Amino acid sequence: MSGSTVLGHPTKIEKIGDTFIPYQVFKDYLRGLAESSFRGSCYSLLKHNCNTFSEDLCQFLCGSSIPKYILDLPSEFLATPLGQSLGPLIDSLGQRAEGSTNFSFEPQITIAAREPSPDYIEINTQIEQLREQTSALEERRKQSLDKIAKKERKKEKKRKKEKKAGNRVTFSDSSEYNSTGMSEIEEANGTSEQPIINSEMLPSEKVLEEEAEERRLEEERKKNREPPILYKDIDVKYELEELVKLVDGNLSEDEQLALEELHQYLLMGDGAWALSDLFLVFVGRILRDPQVSLEARVHLLRALAYAALKDDVILLLHQDRRDHVLMSYLLDIEKIKPEEQQAVAMFVCNLFENTNVSEFCLYISEWPYGNQQVSNIRATTKVVVHCLLSSCPKLQELGTALTYNLGIKEVKTVVFDDIAVEISMAILQFLNSNPAEEFLFRVLKALSKFVFVSPDIPQFIQMIGPNPKDFRGKSDRCDQLIDIIVKKIR
Repeated sequence: MSGSTVLGHPTKIEKIGDTFIPYQVFKDYLRGLAESSFRGSCYSLLKHNCNTFSEDLCQFLCGSSIPKYILDLPSEFLATPLGQSLGPLIDSLGQRAEGSTNFSFEPQITIAAREPSPDYIEINTQIEQLREQTSALEERRKQSLDKIAKKERKKEKKRKKEKKAGNRVTFSDSSEYNSTGMSEIEEANGTSEQPIINSEMLPSEKVLEEEAEERRLEEERKKNREPPILYKDIDVKYELEELVKLVDGNLSEDEQLALEELHQYLLMGDGAWALSDLFLVFVGRILRDPQVSLEARVHLLRALAYAALKDDVILLLHQDRRDHVLMSYLLDIEKIKPEEQQAVAMFVCNLFENTNVSEFCLYISEWPYGNQQVSNIRATTKVVVHCLLSSCPKLQELGTALTYNLGIKEVKTVVFDDIAVEISMAILQFLNSNPAEEFLFRVLKALSKFVFVSPDIPQFIQMIGPNPKDFRGKSDRCDQLIDIIVKKIR
């Protein structure tokens, strides 16, 4: 029952925070913990216990720690005379259990052999039938997903034909930017799509149905949106091979394991659950250690840009909510070499491949970095502005791609309240370079959205320019966006 425990009602309830992690992501994360750092043999009463598990979950779900006095209980106990005398004994018991091949959470009870009872045989038969039913449900689920995907492909082809036949391009006012997103973005929108599940289903059937419905909704969101600009031309095998050559002999045992985990994830088809907590420590060391070569950092970042295209990379990103290894690196983009900057921008661009992953880039909850409070959306904005205003043509191209991806992101305008003016000012400055039609279209797409976010933006366009009307005639699609912006300026 919610709010109670097996020992009765709690004497105290601590508020940790709110979470926006999707249920399926949470389940995948738990499966990963069960097979890695929190498998049974890793348990230690004083060093790796239920409080450690609670701390890990709270960091993943909310980016916050459980109260310090709870985590300090083992050290306080060990500081007492009783703890000093019993500590070694408790540790030895834990080591003995870990070394045992018969380790189990259940007590080991030896009973005399006897003939199985009819009830036992019946229960076993029911269990076997349930297992067969579960396997059948899984197979049906796969078949259903295949059918859904085929139907969606047919619908998409039909929509494209109808759109081409009508030759219509629809632009709207601020109502265009209502969200169908999730996470913090979903909270800002105040809406979400909930799967409709038959209440008469068995629990196992419900879980399979929920997973299928979640995937279907995600596929629908992806198909109904305007496609983002992505950088998929990455030879990830080459990137990993070159990275291994450059760091070979300079990695600890844990870092070698983390590199192997990355290989398993990117090339062998393992899910993101294969990336342990040590993986982000490894990433942080490669990116921040001055002894590591520039080439090694670039190869790692390009490999991560490839990983960003995977839908389950969200698990890795949520693990990063504790130490912010990746997002803090984005905030330092002006301090790193141009080659790294390009790889970082590619990584952020590719995060827009999946809707729930792209929302991670737009999280507005703050976290400390240096002497200031920052957020994911601030880090993303810094990359966008830096690239747009760079003198490097490749970075400018990446900057326009990032700007465009933000411009087509379907969220309510409140999400962009803090950053729309900054990005719009960068767009105006970029327009002074008289960009090519493709790059012009990308930034005008975003500007046509941001003019509805803040009343300051149309005023800035009028005061400091350049006037979007000066770019008429580049193409029909650009002219349509210019019309939207000009109407808002008047």
